[in-house]
Amino acid sequence: MKTKLIFLLLTIIFLSGCIGVSSQGIFGTGVSVALDPRTVGTQIDDSIMQKNLSARILIRDKKYLLSVKSKVIDGRVFLTGKVDALEEKLLLTKLAWETKGARSVRNDIKIKEEFNLKRSAKDILITSQLRTALILNKNIKATNYQIDTYKKKIYVYGIALTLEEKDLVVSEAKEILDVEDVIASIILLEDLRIQKE
Repeated sequence: MKTKLIFLLLTIIFLSGCIGVSSQGIFGTGVSVALDPRTVGTQIDDSIMQKNLSARILIRDKKYLLSVKSKVIDGRVFLTGKVDALEEKLLLTKLAWETKGARSVRNDIKIKEEFNLKRSAKDILITSQLRTALILNKNIKATNYQIDTYKKKIYVYGIALTLEEKDLVVSEAKEILDVEDVIASIILLEDLRIQKE
């Protein structure tokens, strides 16, 4: 009975450590509210902008639900995904700029090509290798970054606490085998309009 009680307590302690570590966002993982260097007000503003933009994109065409992702950090809009034609990419850029509060727009949307299983698998592997490297590096707050890979090009979005951390993230990305390019859209904490005290 005593061992069952100890086992139960250890299980509860272990599982409680897993709760509240990250948040879910449109990209799959997001920055935890507790760890995010933006103020709660800025986080709420960014969340409202992101939901507004996502709704406007879906109203335009429901096919974008799975093919286009958006992320807003401190009023800066980042778009990723795939569309069928250049006109669609330009239209989505226009929608992003028309979002109230948008300070800048970075459009990394690609034009669709035929599906390539080998390339897709390689992109997933590159993303997971970089995610693991960021988690294992104690000088990087991995929860502050979002990673997407397309055709061996890594797109990293997030907030770095220092310039050294930003350089470390880019360095870790460049060390991954078969990576052709690293496109970093990393905002420094000092560049945020309003920060936590």
